[in-house]
Amino acid sequence: MHDATKTAASHRPHLRVGAEGEFMGWRTWSHEFFFTHTGPFWHRQEPDGSIRCAFRIQKRHLNGSRNVHGGCLMTFADYCLFAIASPVLEGAAVTVSFAGEFIDTGREGDLIVGTGEITRAGGSLIFVRGQLTDGERTLFTFSGTIKRVKRKAASR
Repeated sequence: MHDATKTAASHRPHLRVGAEGEFMGWRTWSHEFFFTHTGPFWHRQEPDGSIRCAFRIQKRHLNGSRNVHGGCLMTFADYCLFAIASPVLEGAAVTVSFAGEFIDTGREGDLIVGTGEITRAGGSLIFVRGQLTDGERTLFTFSGTIKRVKRKAASR
């Protein structure tokens, strides 16, 4: 495992590892209730150190036209922001900006893969850009900014 990911993983104790099926060995965050409800979304580190995210489109991810719902792609892209940034995250963080472009659509059964890169990581802000694909087809491109947050001590 990449040294930066080891450090980040120690700050993210809620990682759950898939134990069976096509996502065996992939990771997801068990404490993220919204992603748990809308996914399941998964990520793993590739041998080159990059982060790959994925999910398989199920019937519940579809809109009335039987295409993947745009909100589902946006939600998955937000998940990807944090997964891609995970090697440099050092605790809690929030999305402060997000932009996305719909390019194509996915159908039930398609495997959607999210990849991207950290374009800059400063003291409090992390900038990420990426894309969601289905095989050779690009479905969605996105960019976002994550802000590291410090938890305030509870008042007595």
